[in-house]
Amino acid sequence: MANSGPAEPFLMRIAYSALTAISWILDVFTFVPSYLYWYSSNRFEKRLKAKPDSGPGSNWKVINSSLIESVDPKCKTLDTEFARVCALYANEDCLGTREILAEDEEPQPNGKKFKKLIMGNYQWKTYRQVFIEADNFGKGLHELGVQPRQNVLIFSETREEFLISLQACFRYNHPVVTLYATLGDDAIVHGINEAEISVIITSASLLPKLQAVQNSIPSVRHIVCMEDQKGKASSKVNFSSRIEVHTFKSLIQKGQNIGDDFRVSPVPNDLAVIMYTSGSTGKPKGVMIAHKNLLAMVAGAVNRISDFGPGDTCVSYLPLAHVLELAVELSILAFGARIGYSSPLTLTDLSSKIKKGTQGDVTVLKPTLMAAVPLIMERLYKGVMDKVKEGSALKRLLFNFAYNYKLRQLDQGFETPFFNKLVFSKLKQSLGGEIRILISGGACLSANAQRFMHACFCCPVVQGYGLTETCGGGTVGELGDHRTSHVGPPLVCNYIRLENWSEGNYRVTDKPNPRGEVVIGGNNVTMGYYKNPTLTDTVYKERNGIREFYTGDIGEMQPDGTLKIIDRKKDLVKIQTGEYISLQKVEIALKKSPFIENVCIYADGEYDYVIALVVPYKKAVEEMALKAGIGTSWEEICGSREIERNILLSIQQVGTEAKLHKWEIPRKIKLCKETWTPDTGLVTDAFKLKRKPLEDYYNVSIRRLYGK
Repeated sequence: MANSGPAEPFLMRIAYSALTAISWILDVFTFVPSYLYWYSSNRFEKRLKAKPDSGPGSNWKVINSSLIESVDPKCKTLDTEFARVCALYANEDCLGTREILAEDEEPQPNGKKFKKLIMGNYQWKTYRQVFIEADNFGKGLHELGVQPRQNVLIFSETREEFLISLQACFRYNHPVVTLYATLGDDAIVHGINEAEISVIITSASLLPKLQAVQNSIPSVRHIVCMEDQKGKASSKVNFSSRIEVHTFKSLIQKGQNIGDDFRVSPVPNDLAVIMYTSGSTGKPKGVMIAHKNLLAMVAGAVNRISDFGPGDTCVSYLPLAHVLELAVELSILAFGARIGYSSPLTLTDLSSKIKKGTQGDVTVLKPTLMAAVPLIMERLYKGVMDKVKEGSALKRLLFNFAYNYKLRQLDQGFETPFFNKLVFSKLKQSLGGEIRILISGGACLSANAQRFMHACFCCPVVQGYGLTETCGGGTVGELGDHRTSHVGPPLVCNYIRLENWSEGNYRVTDKPNPRGEVVIGGNNVTMGYYKNPTLTDTVYKERNGIREFYTGDIGEMQPDGTLKIIDRKKDLVKIQTGEYISLQKVEIALKKSPFIENVCIYADGEYDYVIALVVPYKKAVEEMALKAGIGTSWEEICGSREIERNILLSIQQVGTEAKLHKWEIPRKIKLCKETWTPDTGLVTDAFKLKRKPLEDYYNVSIRRLYGK
């Protein structure tokens, strides 16, 4: 044993030399096919994807393409599009939900018990079955007295009944109002009352929320409750005699024996969805989305990511009340592919509600397509790196060598089948093993995380850019483009143009590339804000007969027609010295620190420096505390000045490496023991920071950091 210490570096050198030799051999044998692949890939990446129609400030559009309106020219509304795919793919699997076999209370180290699930297989409904259920449910709503063009609220977690309810409302011309399941009472009451809701479709787990506010929502007359996966329709809640509670299945049964002579088919300009935002800057705003808007967005998505169809599977776990998930699911249906429902608590084998030793949803489902928000990808990245650190020295060497080698190959357009099999196959299996594309949306994804996901999970990671106000559409990267730090070219349903923003010194005449506020124009640009014409007129405009939306994001058009998001008007803060700080840009850079789970940069214009609210990455920080002999509880660790100082040093080092200016790097930080989840009200359902609620919640700490 005495000789094992000196021997280990020697063995590592031998192992490294062997790996280098293997890589040289691989390079020699794969040179010709790799070169041919690189040649076609490089041509693809460098080819012109979109171009302006004239000079500075003009519209950037996909080459040789007019602004399309729908997947099928015969389908002008969402109900006719769904009828088309249900006829075309009648016997194909459409929607699937996994059965729960049992619940088990698992003791935790702290003595508490946590409920874990033992789950079975997915139970599937065909397109024909889903169409029939949606049609009958729509007729059941009519039996409750719901009239055409009367708003109906869907207030639920993501599940198959949500989508069936959506399609029922589209078919019978009821605008669907959506509210996030994690909203607070005031926001829920605001949305229900503003939209004058009389019928709410919800789930058993959310009935207590509605019970708590029932006296503040006088217009509500009916609540339709979706059964849970164990067949329970409602929890023990009591509503006043004014409100009738029905089960989801009972409404389908009501509609089975009646005709649809009363049906008033929608027209393209009819309202399809009133989608309430998460209210990151105040009360939730209802975005009015017409049938024609969603149809155009679906057509754009199908055109851009066209290599999917029956036999493909999408895992659905993001909030369906959010435009990203709605856009993905409607596009998947247009392909005739199938959607398997999940949740963040059951998604993988390591998810918090999956009993140890049993399988998470993606392992069973084996999806080929998956959408994610950047925070989830950042967590996957840090989770993998933790596992690598826990491995032996040889395993760490093998992973780091293979990872760096693969990054170099990907940069040249090459793949690495040998290391994919030897090193990355287990990581790929953690997402089911069949993923062909990961779509990132909702916020900017760091180049580091994008390259990591592509390399380790052996599938392309495509970034998209859009807003609720554009149905989630705007730009989406192309499958063969492996570059990072851009969000792709415009979709064929819209164009992109830039407008000068003099305050931020961004102009369309900038060299080498035009820069300015991103304006999206096209058929997917929505109708405006519900009952808020003043705000609508501020950010929506008409130009040459086309509706445009002013996003507030600052973009830079690349020579090949792809868009790069470089700033945000609302996130730009001027400090005392007159320097501007782009809060989001700094946050993305600092998340590279191994000790950061989440971070919010705060700048007070009366001072010459910025501060940071930091949610520490628990595993890494607990290891730091253990080595330093500091604390035993998470509260003690987060309150330690030494831990705070060490994390600040890491942040400053990462900031310097990212080439941030000295005034952009936080001078002081606050370690936050709370994890920021949508339930806390500090982030949106897409995990975007809610800056004002964060400022209010940590007001005392912020004042202390600024010496107030």
